Amino acid sequence: MRNAVWVLLIAVACTGDLEKKVDKLNSDVGDLKTENDKLAKRIADLDKKLTQTRDVDRKVDDLLRQQQRTMDDVGRAAIAAQRARAEPDRTKVYAIPVGDAPQDGPSDAKVTMIEAYEYACPYCEKTRPVLTELRRKYGNDLRIVYQSFVVHPTIATAPAYAACAANKQRKFARMHELLWDKGFKDRQFDQSGCWTASDGCPIVVGFARQAGLDTRRFRDDMRRCELEVGDQLRTLQGFGVGATPSFFINGRYMSGAMPIETFSALIDEELTKANDRIASGTPRGQYYQKWVMEAGLTKL
Repeated sequence: MRNAVWVLLIAVACTGDLEKKVDKLNSDVGDLKTENDKLAKRIADLDKKLTQTRDVDRKVDDLLRQQQRTMDDVGRAAIAAQRARAEPDRTKVYAIPVGDAPQDGPSDAKVTMIEAYEYACPYCEKTRPVLTELRRKYGNDLRIVYQSFVVHPTIATAPAYAACAANKQRKFARMHELLWDKGFKDRQFDQSGCWTASDGCPIVVGFARQAGLDTRRFRDDMRRCELEVGDQLRTLQGFGVGATPSFFINGRYMSGAMPIETFSALIDEELTKANDRIASGTPRGQYYQKWVMEAGLTKL
């Protein structure tokens, strides 16, 4: 009897432990279900964000493609515009008049280089040492004629008139130097219209004073130069010039800030022709008139 009681007590105790274990297991299962639900929610959130990211990526890709199409259209339009603009034929000779434009070199030089330039053009400034070296290299066989071609009228018109006015007092070279070295390099520009004021344009008048010019006459000549500079611009435009610097070497067109070798190749070619023609009887002093002005094209 006593043994049966102990067996019963042990059985009851085991049943209690088993129930506790079952309850613990149920609790653990519940916790796992909760964690699983949380994990499933996180996966769903991440999937939603991933979908949104893909949407954003698609939109970015669409924008990039649209931007590229726009850039391509702009590029094609620019190329078409460039092709549409008539440019001088580099194989032909154009009768570009020298007129009263300032020049460096003798009037009877065998080769005449006309430069269309302005004092706000960085590539014109870049070409200056090349032109200086060319004059040194070819001496009296080369003259350089400077003709204004104003592309930026707000800041480049006053310097153009100043150079023209200084040339009337035979001080172009000094004014040319000041306009580049103190005007362009220091970004000192008189504003358009200043030449109509009673005191003139303060910056270039100051340069005129440094160059030893008669400043009263200089101010008056700046106003008179409006017509002269305008005529140069219209003449050059009539031959297809649209940018600076542009050059005509014995009437043959070249553009841009080229290295000295490029200039020399064309100058040498023209010099050879000039030597042959002069040896055949063309007076040196009449060479440009006969072989450029009379033989060249008078318009584009």
